[in-house]
Amino acid sequence: MLIDDITIRVVAGNGGDGTVGFNKNMMSLGPTGATGGTGGNVYVEGVADLGALLRLRHSKVFKSENGGVGGRQFNDGKDGEHLTIQVPVGTVVHNLDTKTDIEITKIGEKVMVAEGGRGGKGNYHFRSSTNTSPKEFQKGEAGEKYTVRLELKLIADIGLIGLPNAGKSSLLNELTRAKSKVANYAFTTLEPHLGVYYDLILADVPGIIEGAAMGKGLGVKFLRHVERTNTFFHLLSAESTDPVADYNIIRGELGAYNPELLKKKEYLFISKSDMIAPAELKKIVTKLKNNNPTVTPLSIHDTDSLEKVKKILNKIGGQKII
Repeated sequence: MLIDDITIRVVAGNGGDGTVGFNKNMMSLGPTGATGGTGGNVYVEGVADLGALLRLRHSKVFKSENGGVGGRQFNDGKDGEHLTIQVPVGTVVHNLDTKTDIEITKIGEKVMVAEGGRGGKGNYHFRSSTNTSPKEFQKGEAGEKYTVRLELKLIADIGLIGLPNAGKSSLLNELTRAKSKVANYAFTTLEPHLGVYYDLILADVPGIIEGAAMGKGLGVKFLRHVERTNTFFHLLSAESTDPVADYNIIRGELGAYNPELLKKKEYLFISKSDMIAPAELKKIVTKLKNNNPTVTPLSIHDTDSLEKVKKILNKIGGQKII
């Protein structure tokens, strides 16, 4: 199961209190109360594991360690341990309290989301020529507390899009051995799947239906995953009663969600092309060329058509390297 949207509470550690203390050694009288330790910070760090958010589902509050209380003989309190929350690369950290967003786009990228409180000063820091035995001290400051929404948006080179049962999972499995669930019914894929073709990352985006941008069906739950995709492989089933209408449905939903998506490079494929007569297939290709001149028949059972897909991928991969 892939969790791609979760809301948690992050609580940084409180600073430790300062201390009131006095030197008990002969000839060395005076205040010795030390400063409390700084509270631990809370960080998020990008990792390659797409399932990282799954590990957060059983805890709603994530708190770092408080700073230690200051010692009585100039020994400052121990700083609190920091807490690091691992999130998949591609996660957007929405701070719901400050209304700010942070994007984690690289493995190992580490960002502080809540800062620990400073430790309070001990009475040593309040000494003066007129107050040689101060009993004043400071309480430690409270750490920051925020409600944070973690939203995963997959980062992929190729996004496989199309209506349910268009053959996206089958193509992903054939190209990358991703082992995505495949069956001959609508809504086969209920979560995104990734595969790697050499150095290209391919994402099978779950079936988008008419009205998805407005929340119908799975709604915008998966549309977010196409925002960071560089290129679309748009699959239309040859068995459809109206492939042109299917094409316009997907394009319409992409545009309604984010008009910028319509500017991305798109390759169009007529999947399951072995399931209809060649003459009927030719008619479909001719019609769709008005929408996208890249339209190409595709069957995972036809080596030649798969080689055409791989040739396109190799070209994209070469451009990526350059």
